[in-house]
Amino acid sequence: MKMAMAPVLITGGAGFIGSNFVLEWMAAGLGPLVNLDKLTYAGNRANLASIEGAVGYTFVQGDICDGVLVEALLAEHRPRAIVHFAAESHVDRSILGPEAFLKTNIEGTFTLLKAAWKYVHAGAAEGFRFLHVSTDEVYGTLGPDDPAFHEETPYAPNSPYAASKAASDHLVRAWVHTYGLPALVTNCSNNYGPYHFPEKLIPLMITHALEGKPLPVYGDGLQVRDWLYVGDHCSAIRAVLERGRVGETYNVGGGNQRTNLEVVKTLCALLDEMAPESKFKPHAQLIQYVQDRPGHDRRYAIDARKLEQELGWKAQESFETGLRKTVAWYLANKDWVQNVTSGAYRQWVSTNYDGRAVKGAR
Repeated sequence: MKMAMAPVLITGGAGFIGSNFVLEWMAAGLGPLVNLDKLTYAGNRANLASIEGAVGYTFVQGDICDGVLVEALLAEHRPRAIVHFAAESHVDRSILGPEAFLKTNIEGTFTLLKAAWKYVHAGAAEGFRFLHVSTDEVYGTLGPDDPAFHEETPYAPNSPYAASKAASDHLVRAWVHTYGLPALVTNCSNNYGPYHFPEKLIPLMITHALEGKPLPVYGDGLQVRDWLYVGDHCSAIRAVLERGRVGETYNVGGGNQRTNLEVVKTLCALLDEMAPESKFKPHAQLIQYVQDRPGHDRRYAIDARKLEQELGWKAQESFETGLRKTVAWYLANKDWVQNVTSGAYRQWVSTNYDGRAVKGAR
C-alpha cells in the first residue's frame, strides 16, 4: 500500500495498545495515520518518538468528547477508517472514580459515532470502516468449568470499567443496526507487552520487583486471565480492519490462561534469571497477599475461533515467549519507566497498591 491512500484515524494512539499499533503500522508502511490522543496519565507521546516527523504520520492532541474537533479532523483528513482505542481502562481506577470512565468510554464513543455517521452520509472515503476496540470484561466472569467467552456470550459487566465498555459496545451495535454505520467490534483478553503503563499487573510487578517493593496479589491470587501479547492483538486488529465483516464482533485471545499468582511467580523467576545483579533475589520473596478487589471477576477465557477461521489470524506468541520479550523490554527501558511513574502517579500507587488493598475493598 502507498502513502497516497486515504489515512486511518486512530484514537488513543499514544496509549499502550494504541502506540504499539501505530508503531507497527508505520514500520510496515501500511499507509498514513492521524493519531488523536488527549495525553492523559496513560497517554505518552514519548512512546512514538521514533516516528515523530515521519512522512504520513500526524499527531493531534485532543479529546474524543470534542465533537467539533472530531468532525474537523474527518473533514480535513478524509480517513478511510477510524480505529477507536481511546478509553479509560484500569478497573481499580474505575472503582475509585467511575465518572471519568463514563465520560470517555461512553460519551467519547457516542461523540465519535455521531461524527462518523455524519461523515459517512456526507460522502466518506470509499469503503469506510469504524473499528471499536473493546474488552472481554464486558462478559463478566466464568466459573472454573464454564466454556470460554464467545461472540454470542451475554454481557454481564461487573466493574464500572466493564460497564462503561459494555455500554460503548452497545452504542456501536445500535449505530450499525439503526443508522447503517459500517462498524465492527473486537473484544480482547488481557494484553501485555512494551509500553504498558505500570499500574496493570505485569508491568506493576516488574517495576516493583526491581525496586524491592511488595508485589501485591489480590485475594488468593487464583483469578484466571487469558493473556494476549500486544503484537498479536495488533495483528488481529489489522485483520479485522481489512477483512472483517461489517457489523460483526470478533473475540481476540492468546489462548494462554494463567492465574494471577502463576503470572507473578513466572515473572519473579524470569527476573531472577534476566536481572542477576538485582539485590532483591529471589524476587518471589516480595509477594504479599492483599485484600481482594471489590467485585473481582474470577475467570476470563476467550474463544477466538471465529477470528481464526474467518480471517486466518492466530496468535504467534506463547505466554512464555511473550513474557520473556516483555521483561527484556522493561529491563532495557528503565528510563521510560522512571519517566511515566514519577509525580502524581507514584503517589497514587503508593496510596493504593503498596501492600494495601484498593480503598473501599470489602
